[in-house]
Amino acid sequence: MAREAQLDLVEISPQAEPPVVQIMDFGKFLYEQHKKEREAKKAQKVIEVKEIQLRPKTDPHHRGFKVRDARKWLEEGMKVKVRVRFRGREIAYPQLAREDLDEVAKELADIAVIEQYPNMEGRTMLMVLAPSGKPKKTLLKKETTSAQDQDPQSNE
Repeated sequence: MAREAQLDLVEISPQAEPPVVQIMDFGKFLYEQHKKEREAKKAQKVIEVKEIQLRPKTDPHHRGFKVRDARKWLEEGMKVKVRVRFRGREIAYPQLAREDLDEVAKELADIAVIEQYPNMEGRTMLMVLAPSGKPKKTLLKKETTSAQDQDPQSNE
C-alpha cells in the first residue's frame, strides 16, 4: 500500500504486539517536527542575569546609582546578581558586606525577592535577586491608558 501511494511505512510502536506502523511522507513529518521545535524555541523566555559589583568601602551615594540600575533591570524582568568584592584585609570584615547587601535588598524589596541569600564564594560575597510578580512599568502604563479611555474630555 505504501509503495502504491509512493509514501513511507514508518514503525510507530515497535514494542506493541503486533508492531504499529503508519503510512506517511517521512520527510514531511520530520520537517513539521523541526518546525514545531523552532516555534517552541521562539516562545521560550530567556531570563537574563545582570550583575552589579560593590566593595565594602563603596559610598552609599555610589551604591544608589547601582541600585537604580538594578531596579530598572528587575522591572524589565531580569535577575540581578549583587557581588561585593574584597581586596586585601577587607575579607576579615564580611559583616560589612552583609550589611551592604541587606541594604540593597531592603531598597529593592518592593519589586524583588532574594533568590539566593548572601554567601561567600572565594573573595566575594554574592546575592541573587529575582523580580517578584509583574513588572511595575507595565502596570503603570496600563493604569494611565485606562484612565484616559474612561474620560475622553480630559484631553481637551
